[in-house]
Amino acid sequence: ESPEEMEEEIPVVICAAAGRMGAAIAAISSIYSNTEANVLFYIVGLKNTIPHIRKWIENSKLKEIKFKVVEFNPMVLKGKIRQDAARPELLQPLNFVRFYLPLLIQKHEKVIYLDDDIIVQGDIQELYETKLAPGHAAAFSDDCDLPSTHEMVRSVGMQNTYMGFLDYRKQAIRDLGISPSTCSFNPGVIVANMTEWKHQRLTKQLEKWMQRNVEENLYSSTLGGGVATSPMLIVFHGKYSAINPMWHIRHLGWSPDTRYSEHFLQEAKLLHWNGRYKPWDYPSVHTDLWENWFIPDPSGKFKL
Repeated sequence: ESPEEMEEEIPVVICAAAGRMGAAIAAISSIYSNTEANVLFYIVGLKNTIPHIRKWIENSKLKEIKFKVVEFNPMVLKGKIRQDAARPELLQPLNFVRFYLPLLIQKHEKVIYLDDDIIVQGDIQELYETKLAPGHAAAFSDDCDLPSTHEMVRSVGMQNTYMGFLDYRKQAIRDLGISPSTCSFNPGVIVANMTEWKHQRLTKQLEKWMQRNVEENLYSSTLGGGVATSPMLIVFHGKYSAINPMWHIRHLGWSPDTRYSEHFLQEAKLLHWNGRYKPWDYPSVHTDLWENWFIPDPSGKFKL
């Protein structure tokens, strides 16, 4: 093998959902453009969306990237998701891909998972080098990590504790013994260790809480971040390492009025438009930072 092939591959998992494909494209484009590292993109989609994303990549400047398209079968979620009318978009099957990382990724020890509504401005190699403590299967960003986001979070009435995600009126939640004021974390950026994940059977544990929620309604999307965050908050409580806060500047999608300082955003290594106001839609904030990386859809289906 040439020295280039010997260099460690950095697997990055991103979902390509129908109606949001431009998001995955912009995220991939930003990662690829800001690193020299040997990145292998795992692009996860449902059967009907896969041809579209493949075509978009192969007919744009992204045709140079190394990627694998992985089909996610939503049948694995059967009976595990409580139908929720409040925010149906949070029930999209691809929101749960992060629960199944070891089933999608076979040969890598360490994996990065990213939500599609992010832009990477730093070198992804740096995020990949996040240290995981022994016995930890994942690293996340704590929701109490940045004073400037704090001010913002308060101003938009956002949740950053467990109380915002879990229903503490339910006995099963109280029995966990987790204080409701415990800081939550955001699973939109994950650095994960697959060996540890399998060893702790985390996918099974996450599924168990999904099933209990169907039966007992322990968390709902009317609370904080909906249905994919809550099981992770339970299963990973006290058992995760920290991601450098500059590698996950979030809440850009929480309100169409809240703005960060330009200087702060330039320093940020990763921007996340979590919340309802997405940069490919209107209204939204700091869309220029997102559009820098967007590549128009050659088939013309996806429009800003």
